[in-house]
Amino acid sequence: MAPSKVQFVARPGGRLSGTLRVPGDKSISHRSIMLGSLAEGVTRVSGFLEGADSLATLRAFCDMGVQIDGPKEGRVTIHGVGMWGLKAPAGPIDLGNSGTSMRLMSGLMAGQRMDLTLIGDESLSGRPMKRVTDPLAGMGADIRTAPGGTAPLHVCPVDGLRGVSYDMPVASAQVKSCLLLAGMYAQGETCVTEPAPTRDHTERMLQGFGYEVRREGSRACLNGGGKLLACDIDVPADISSAAFFLVAASIAEGSDLLLEHVGMNPTRDGVVNILRLMGADIEVLNSREVGGEPVADLRVRAAPLRGIRIPQEQVPLAIDEFPVLFVAAACAQGETVLTGAEELRVKESDRIQVMADGLAALGVDARATADGIVIQGGSIGGGLVNSHGDHRIAMAFTMAALRAEGDIVIDDCANVDTSFPRFVQLAAGVGVRVESRDV
Repeated sequence: MAPSKVQFVARPGGRLSGTLRVPGDKSISHRSIMLGSLAEGVTRVSGFLEGADSLATLRAFCDMGVQIDGPKEGRVTIHGVGMWGLKAPAGPIDLGNSGTSMRLMSGLMAGQRMDLTLIGDESLSGRPMKRVTDPLAGMGADIRTAPGGTAPLHVCPVDGLRGVSYDMPVASAQVKSCLLLAGMYAQGETCVTEPAPTRDHTERMLQGFGYEVRREGSRACLNGGGKLLACDIDVPADISSAAFFLVAASIAEGSDLLLEHVGMNPTRDGVVNILRLMGADIEVLNSREVGGEPVADLRVRAAPLRGIRIPQEQVPLAIDEFPVLFVAAACAQGETVLTGAEELRVKESDRIQVMADGLAALGVDARATADGIVIQGGSIGGGLVNSHGDHRIAMAFTMAALRAEGDIVIDDCANVDTSFPRFVQLAAGVGVRVESRDV
């Protein structure tokens, strides 16, 4: 019998109210496992995201001999093995759908002097990996890709890596992080210069584990040969997950919602900045710092939105949040224009085309361009859309139903679990009219 597929059915109406803490930040959850495993001592993590992607990273390090207790209610205890304590796994390491796991681990494993293979599901196996394997080769790594520069990645042992100074052609936190992690195992200094700011969780967490990272403007540098010392990590709520509710409460009349303990890293807050430019009513409360990461509570109330030309400097700061921002644009008065976002075409799906097609299926005037989209705000109809297995697409169209004229049925939603466990239950609990069904 073929496995069932998951479909979301989202109904019009509803308003959001109450208080919600969305799951922990996925980027920080990944990095806590990686650095905690290589640290000396015991690292305790709270707020860990128990989604498929983060669990893939956790299992990978268990497969390499690290004792990890949990997760249980977001708590994980990692018994670090030190920089050179990993053991070769018995077989290939399966990273599922997680591009972050594969790209960061390719850097981390490049200098480990062991033979291993990183594999993933069909979606991950189609995503570009030469953006990390090419600069790693410049450091002396030997990582072989499938034809076309995709996974599986076969990491071959080398005698050692050498530090490099690398200017990234495209802003990418995953590429930057990959090279800095490889730099810990390289001789000399490794420096990465980015053309635009990207999330800096790797630099912040390395420093939290006692590994010095020097940041000068758009350049991050570290020296090889250091060590990591265990620490405690409290993972903030993921702003990428909060984004769905920021948009939902903005577009659903009468909404007033408080989102608690949201990570407000300045390299990730583009979604708040863009929504405010569109006229959203978002109040930042109780700002504080937790484990080196800025955190705040966000109160969002319904407000009329207007179309804007999205500022170029905000694009890398909101790259994962654009699917739901496109929904905000469809509900806004006037035209919204996005440019400079070609990176969206090589995510879990081609998010520009898939969102344009889905919005068009609901009667929205949305035109994909090579590096972005043009959306005319107006009414949203009901209908059937295909998420193409992309969790962020599925969740974005769920929120679109708040302003739709009929039910929105979303196909291929099983992967929502990768980033947002219990999404349907939590969304329904604050007033979104959505249910999940197997088909």
